[in-house]
Amino acid sequence: MPNHKFKPESLMMSHGYHPEWSEGAVKCPIFQTSTFAFPTAEMGKAHFEVAYGLRNRREGEAEGLIYSRINNPDLEILENRLCLWDNAEDCAVFESGMSAITTVLLEFLKPGDLLLHSTPLYGGSDHFIRHFLPRFGIKTLEFHPDHTEEDISRMITEIQAPLAMVFVETPANPTNALYDLAMCRAVADQFSSPDRRVLMAVDNTYMGPLWQHPLQWGADFSIYSATKYIGGHSDVIAGAVCGSKELMQRVKGLRTFLGNMAGPWTGWLLLRSLETLHIRMERQAATAARVAEFLRDHPKVQSVHYLGFLDPVTDAQQYDIYKRQYSSAGAMLAFEVEGGEAGAFAVLNNMKLVKLAVSLGSTESLAQHPDTMTHAGVELAHKRALGITPGMVRLSVGVEHPDDLIWDLEQALARVPTAGVAKGQMAGVAG
Repeated sequence: MPNHKFKPESLMMSHGYHPEWSEGAVKCPIFQTSTFAFPTAEMGKAHFEVAYGLRNRREGEAEGLIYSRINNPDLEILENRLCLWDNAEDCAVFESGMSAITTVLLEFLKPGDLLLHSTPLYGGSDHFIRHFLPRFGIKTLEFHPDHTEEDISRMITEIQAPLAMVFVETPANPTNALYDLAMCRAVADQFSSPDRRVLMAVDNTYMGPLWQHPLQWGADFSIYSATKYIGGHSDVIAGAVCGSKELMQRVKGLRTFLGNMAGPWTGWLLLRSLETLHIRMERQAATAARVAEFLRDHPKVQSVHYLGFLDPVTDAQQYDIYKRQYSSAGAMLAFEVEGGEAGAFAVLNNMKLVKLAVSLGSTESLAQHPDTMTHAGVELAHKRALGITPGMVRLSVGVEHPDDLIWDLEQALARVPTAGVAKGQMAGVAG
């Protein structure tokens, strides 16, 4: 019979590992060790040459095990499996999503460079880009979902600094605003030269490795907070970056010296989680669709930010991006409660099944208040301009039964005082 190409969800149980390596153990063991013995001094020398970038790996040469700050079997197998979802050449795992983001930015940006970034961003990313990078002479420029390619090109030209990277978070946290990655790649290419490629990095956390594949749209890096859907159980903190072998070699090199590599326990937990990633995310998306429908019809909910509600007429630009770039509406939504912060807090304080906590993508549903929690460090005027309001609640839908989640939200919304005004109508996504 001809060879068969297995799908990623089928390979998550076996790819990159052979039971005979570990006494026949079906599951990869936890390699809880700090260092690894070399068969010979010559092999040790060869491993360090590759690890320190003194030379590239030769044809058929495996990456040697040296020290768990550099590499570890649990992480190597995990990185091999993560490559499958994005069809990437290489992957690097970190101790947090912010470690992944900051390592990429620090490796490829230098004083005088310009970083073009989307907005809104996760609060941690926003602070690092807008407040930390400028301290090192790196200029930053934000663009919005309604900016055209021509608008962005003009803005870059006016800055008079060499564009080095485009950083995009799409869907945006927490508004679900979408960015056209093909357009972002076109902007990067416009300001590239034969000896200087403008790189493009995409924070793909909101969609996980299942519903959007940035590398297919010209991104150089697909970045994840692996804490979220990849981990999926609220019991591990991690990050990941996928990309080409050439660029990932530099990312891994800086990771070695910053020391922000994830440990073997983290790698093992993520390997376990990858086995159920597909079925978890599909269940979460299906449940989110039902929850969003309930919220849209509730009299105390003024608007719902959910990709599945984008209208081809009234939200034409965003709808076009959604249909081209995504395979699902996802499991993240935000909704505006009447009464502002008091109304939002009434919902959050009265939920019984949904947990009041930050993070997302886990098996349990989580709700939080972006204005005073995840985006508390973003300037007030900037938040309001982006549509992050006092009445907004962000909801990450888990794997609970949809009827139970709807019941919980219904009883919590009943605690919101009636404003006595008509509910505003909105079927699309603000951005």
